[in-house]
Amino acid sequence: MTKGNINVSVENIFPLIKKFLYSDHEIFLRELISNATDATLKLKHLTSIGEAKVEYGNPKLEVKIDKEQKTLRIIDQGIGMTAEEVEKYINQVAFSGAEEFLEKYKDTAKDSGIIGHFGLGFYSAFMVAEKVEILTKSYKDEPAVRWICDGSPEFTLEETTDKTDRGTEIILHIAEDSLEFLEEAKIRELLLKYNKFMPVPIKFGTKTHTLPLPEDAPEDAVAETEEVDNIINNPTPAWTVAPSDLTSEDYMTFYHELYPMQFEEPLFNIHLNVDYPFNLTGILFFPKLSNNLNIEKDKIQLYQNQVYVTDEVKGIVPDFLMLLRGVIDSPDIPLNVSRSYLQADGAVKKISSYITKKVADKMASLINENRADYEQKWNDIKIVIEYGIVTEEKFAEKADKFTLYPTTDGKYFLWSELEEKLKPTQTDKDGNLIILYASNADEQHSYIQSAKDKGYEVLLLDSHIIPHVIQKLETSKEKISFARVDADHVNNLIKKDEPTISKLNDTEKESLKKNVEEAVKDSKFTVQLEDLDSNDAPFTITQPEFIRRMKDMQATGGGGMFGMGNLPEMYNLVVNSNSEFANQILKTENAEEKEGLVKHALDLAKLSQNLLKGKDLTDFIQRSYKQLEK
Repeated sequence: MTKGNINVSVENIFPLIKKFLYSDHEIFLRELISNATDATLKLKHLTSIGEAKVEYGNPKLEVKIDKEQKTLRIIDQGIGMTAEEVEKYINQVAFSGAEEFLEKYKDTAKDSGIIGHFGLGFYSAFMVAEKVEILTKSYKDEPAVRWICDGSPEFTLEETTDKTDRGTEIILHIAEDSLEFLEEAKIRELLLKYNKFMPVPIKFGTKTHTLPLPEDAPEDAVAETEEVDNIINNPTPAWTVAPSDLTSEDYMTFYHELYPMQFEEPLFNIHLNVDYPFNLTGILFFPKLSNNLNIEKDKIQLYQNQVYVTDEVKGIVPDFLMLLRGVIDSPDIPLNVSRSYLQADGAVKKISSYITKKVADKMASLINENRADYEQKWNDIKIVIEYGIVTEEKFAEKADKFTLYPTTDGKYFLWSELEEKLKPTQTDKDGNLIILYASNADEQHSYIQSAKDKGYEVLLLDSHIIPHVIQKLETSKEKISFARVDADHVNNLIKKDEPTISKLNDTEKESLKKNVEEAVKDSKFTVQLEDLDSNDAPFTITQPEFIRRMKDMQATGGGGMFGMGNLPEMYNLVVNSNSEFANQILKTENAEEKEGLVKHALDLAKLSQNLLKGKDLTDFIQRSYKQLEK
């Protein structure tokens, strides 16, 4: 029997481990199962290269609870340890056996799946246990040994006959303040959270399996049952399988395995697989998003060699793809000792760039493969694409290949198609291409119709971040400008070299403007006379593109210099000086009657812009009913 002190630099290492090393005590189980997995995969590798002359078989891990004894056991059938190896790997804190193993077999163990470089993982056991035992027998022909430590730097190590089969058993004597880890429900929850996709089967208890009845069984026959191992994990999740070996049904099954509470099918998936200049696999799913920006639920999960790490993947996954769901697995993402926090470095930036490129390539291939299907899904995916255009330059450079611009008539254009379609009719007198758009087809219907009457196309751009997308497009493309269809009269939105005919002389126009301003008496409205077609509306309310766009940006967290406060409500009241109504105002001599005409027309214009509310709306309705009674 050997006694000794663990080689640690400070005597109170265990209280430090318990208090500071890990951000969450529950991850002790993840660490111990990761170690057991490593031990199993090491044996697999050594048998495959002929160094271990033993039968690998079909090993599994097992987790067992004994509430009476207050113990939790993690048992593997892996490589095991000799007394010398226990002394080396367990008693020398922060000396990682996995790391040394990888170094020794680096040429042949590259794809063995060993987690490695987490030497302190075993000691996380002392966060929940007052005493820890190790029973282990090496695959080599050497005696089994038992190691015991009670959380002080002292340990005992002795040979034992209590273990005859190969592998390691960790026995945790759970401390009084951690008895929750003796509850079956709690351990099942942790196994499903952290170890759901570990590469070695994990047994947790048994379950009843009903045997199939023979074909000639009588109708009242009762099927026999048997107790079988309850394997709680899926050792070969979809992201570890070659895409060519998966069907669309396999991807859907995996999606629901990841997110059991998601009942809607994802729209499509992107399978990630790269081994140079870094290792990364994974599957990203596009859920149905519409304009919903809630990303707190069912986020992308980060794994290292099938071990769950976190769902806080900011930095690895570009911001705009945080709206997606799925899995990323990479051994090359640097983490601190608790595997809980990313350390920013060049590898992470490369991984982020790769994911961005892969998503862009997938979008381009999807629209090329089935344009009609892509158009049908556009409203559910556009927020991701638009967010990417605004925030990721490399993504924006590729976006013209797969970004759609829908019209109010339900047609869809790629950017090149849009330019070709609009240039003949919507190029203004200065050679600028003016792209008209609406944000709400119902509310802006009259303005859309006016534009259509001129032969113009109107896009329907209705997501929250459209103002930012528009600004990005206007700065990255030459001689193009966006104008919301209600920003001004359509003649002013796309100015042409066309002569205007005025029915009123300058004196009459001055008088008309004065009459309207005196009746309106509202600083929010700037009266603007225009020589329009006599059939155009007499009054039109517009909001200048610049002001409205700044307000929209402010609402979504932008707006530049205007972000410091609320912008005022400012509107133009466009008066059609060529309308018969303008003539009627001038001809009406009674001041009260004249004011009534102007106010009623203003209310109608407000109504078309959804600006007539409260008392003004009530007064307008009552006034309208009185006119009907005349």
